[in-house]
Amino acid sequence: MDLRQLECFVAVAEELHFGRAAVRLCMTQPPLSRQIQLLEAHVGVRLFERSSRVVHLTAAGRRFLRDARHLLAYAHRAVQLAQRTASGEAGHITLGFTAVSGYRLMPALVMRAQRMMPTLDIELREMVSGELSRLLLTGELDVVLSRQIPRVPDVSHYLIDREPLVLAMTPDCVLAEHASVPLEALDAFAFVAYEPGASRYFHERITGAFALRNVSPRIVQRASQTHTLLTLVRTGLGVGIVPDSARELCPEGVVFRPLRQANLVADVFLAWRTAHDNPALALFLDHVVRGAFDPLEPAAPGASPA
Repeated sequence: MDLRQLECFVAVAEELHFGRAAVRLCMTQPPLSRQIQLLEAHVGVRLFERSSRVVHLTAAGRRFLRDARHLLAYAHRAVQLAQRTASGEAGHITLGFTAVSGYRLMPALVMRAQRMMPTLDIELREMVSGELSRLLLTGELDVVLSRQIPRVPDVSHYLIDREPLVLAMTPDCVLAEHASVPLEALDAFAFVAYEPGASRYFHERITGAFALRNVSPRIVQRASQTHTLLTLVRTGLGVGIVPDSARELCPEGVVFRPLRQANLVADVFLAWRTAHDNPALALFLDHVVRGAFDPLEPAAPGASPA
């Protein structure tokens, strides 16, 4: 049994006339009759009751017609999907992201992809920057949103966001009275810091800024994740410095203030392997990413954030 036999069967079943079905299929009647005979021999039952004037479906034929239509439709969809996958219109990509980039950037990308490429399947993987880099290089991830990217020549990237770091505190904190807080005000102040290992990026940015201003806050606790840090801040344990996108968490009992003249920012890079072979990724970069963001830094192979 092949698809051509199924097409012949459906045409005869719908026309209930071999002549009209042959015209519809752009063939003569004898080859059409032969295809129906071969199909019935393969199935092992009669699908049509036919006389010199009338053609009717048998009970088996009526049941077979429903499945034959489904098989033909499925085969047609399979061909279309293969063609669209080869062109990049459909397919699968794996997007890795850090927890903080998931507050704003990742949802924005996914929502835009659903509008622009509705047949694209995006698998989301949340992890720390170091693991994102490793899996990008091994090919387990197609594209990543990360604070840091690998220092290798076969990785291209966009710098797509540069957000300020802000001060988080309870509403009754004395520093909340200020519209913006000078970094020097944190000297000897109770402070919840990022872990130097698991959150090295934020740890180095913040401690570097403290060192430049000769500021030494009193570290009362450390956290590896922003949402954990905010939970500790909410208890009144101390203040903390977090990326501005942490506002999206809407933490109850926490307010945010900009840092005055601190020039503290956090970068987010979108990176992918330059020599990838995924057509869907190419269209994702062209239609979703480049249309959604005005890159602060153009795509460049092998570049690394400062």
